[in-house]
Amino acid sequence: MTNHGHPPADDAQPAHDDDENGTSPTHAEGDADAYVGPDGVAHPRRIRSFVRRAGRSSEAQKRAFDELGPKFVLPYIPETLDWPTAFGRAGAPRILEIGFGMGDGTAHIAKLRPADDFLGVEVHEPGVGALLKLIGTTPLSNVRIVQHDAVEVVEHMLPEGSLDGVHVFFPDPWHKKRHHKRRLLQPPFVALLASRLKPGGYLHCATDWQEYAEQMLEVLGGEASLENTAAGYAPRPDYRPVTKFENRGLRLGHGVWDLVFRKRG
Repeated sequence: MTNHGHPPADDAQPAHDDDENGTSPTHAEGDADAYVGPDGVAHPRRIRSFVRRAGRSSEAQKRAFDELGPKFVLPYIPETLDWPTAFGRAGAPRILEIGFGMGDGTAHIAKLRPADDFLGVEVHEPGVGALLKLIGTTPLSNVRIVQHDAVEVVEHMLPEGSLDGVHVFFPDPWHKKRHHKRRLLQPPFVALLASRLKPGGYLHCATDWQEYAEQMLEVLGGEASLENTAAGYAPRPDYRPVTKFENRGLRLGHGVWDLVFRKRG
């Protein structure tokens, strides 16, 4: 399989990739560890979409943050996001991307699909800075960023039936069995994402870890409001770029699995 956590930084980065400075970004995570409440009973902790990792922004990323952040980075506010105001237009399809890493894939897709509006959620500051650089140099007008926990963004800023699509590309596989509970794509979070999709809206996930792909297929297939668009794994949609790291793995016989489910009408 691919080398989880250490691909090069000039690609469209998976959520579990390192940044251009060699430090680890935030990882998509479902934190299900238990804690003991005041009643003496163990309760599961709430799901979080990330684990904080050390990271240092480059000067170019900091400059992009200073120059473009005020326009393209939206504050987390626990109330419904005003999409037309945020994006400066109304009526465009709305796509959420969770954990965009260094943003190369997000920028590629946003350039390819200028009629759609993309909301990227990422807590890793170098990644936010890197995407802002791409927004400025491409340039792109259809991307906005929220630097906050994706679970809270989905819960509080995105109402039910408001999204046309959700992208979750290469979340941290947490490949050790004892860490599987930390994976982002667990039934409660999939149900939450499904509730935010419009009828006919899609949820596109991708992973380069086979065992996680199998779990994704089981979890997504178990959500009654979703239906698989393929008989198992889906062909890679044309809009999702193949990274240099991914190409290298494919040449070595490593697999990548895409799953595309749609919200039932």
